[in-house]
Amino acid sequence: MPVLNRAAEMQEEVSGWRRHLHEHPEILYDVHETAKFVADKLTSFGCDIVETGIGRTGVVAIIKGRQGDGPTVGFRADMDALPILETSGKEWASKTPGKAHSCGHDGHTAMLLGAAQYLAETRNFKGSVAVIFQPAEEGGAGALAMIEDGFIEKHSISQVYGMHNSPGLPLGEFAIRKGSVMAAADTFEIIVNGRGSHAAQPHLSVDPVLTAGHIVVALQSIVSRQTDPLKSLVVTVASIHGGDANNVIPDTVKMGGTVRTLLPETRDFAEKRLKEVVQATALAHGATAEVNYRRGYPVTFNHDSETDFAAAVAGKVAGPKAVDMTMAPHMGAEDFSYMLERRPGAFIFIGNGDTASLHNPAYDFNDEALPYGISYWVTLAETALAA
Repeated sequence: MPVLNRAAEMQEEVSGWRRHLHEHPEILYDVHETAKFVADKLTSFGCDIVETGIGRTGVVAIIKGRQGDGPTVGFRADMDALPILETSGKEWASKTPGKAHSCGHDGHTAMLLGAAQYLAETRNFKGSVAVIFQPAEEGGAGALAMIEDGFIEKHSISQVYGMHNSPGLPLGEFAIRKGSVMAAADTFEIIVNGRGSHAAQPHLSVDPVLTAGHIVVALQSIVSRQTDPLKSLVVTVASIHGGDANNVIPDTVKMGGTVRTLLPETRDFAEKRLKEVVQATALAHGATAEVNYRRGYPVTFNHDSETDFAAAVAGKVAGPKAVDMTMAPHMGAEDFSYMLERRPGAFIFIGNGDTASLHNPAYDFNDEALPYGISYWVTLAETALAA
């Protein structure tokens, strides 16, 4: 079964929704106008239940099938934009300087809205579909906030599915893998405490800048010499701040960075060793160090049977040869991981074609992908909830 005829017919209308959202990006939990737009559309479609304010500004709607009672499956899209100055040059580019839909969440929202409209019209399934529109995916853990508000239990959602666009993946193709598909993302802050002095008299100092440099190098040994090379680990020091003058050795240096892992045991090991390496390296240089390590989004883990099912559904839409089940995992992070910790499900990537990369100021979602995404969601619902 190729792209649904109705989905193709909807492309112009859904593209209009997408471009409206693109013009009016909102950040993190401050997606009030976006959430209102979504809720108004869902109400106009005739969804049986439309709830707002879930996880502060999330929206959940329930569409009941006409073939009787059954389980409820959840489909999720993210709504928030990024603090980026857009340079795409599109007619529908952001009208808010410094905010832009540079990760395609406008497209994710539009595709799920299109699917909700279709499903509310046809209702050709047994059970219910929960369409989930969440805020604050970009660092705010909006998925967790919605979960903590209890929507999964309230609506007895048994499975959850998510989708993200992928620049570089050809239009009309999908990619997915079993197990770890996106990384856990942790952050750390280090304060190196030394003793300042005149830069011409370094022997009177305990130089925190020199110590920080050795810490940067030593941390890479965790990756290159202490971790199985087949178990992915990234340790990146992304910022170093210390001193204000060329002739003064400062008292302190502040450092910050991120750790990315694909396995829980690697995550535990990396946190333990980072703290040990920092402290030992500081001590070796006569300094001290404080480490603040914060765990962020967990690993996005696709469940086996649900991954097979999602791939089969994508194959119905795009053809089996257009679904890559051997994709390499991404070291980026995704808070849909929290939902996959609560319920079985799968996270799939949809081709955005040859476009600028995600989080690039020139990025724009490819509207030609809309019918494929709508068809995927509809086919997923009608197959998972077949009478």
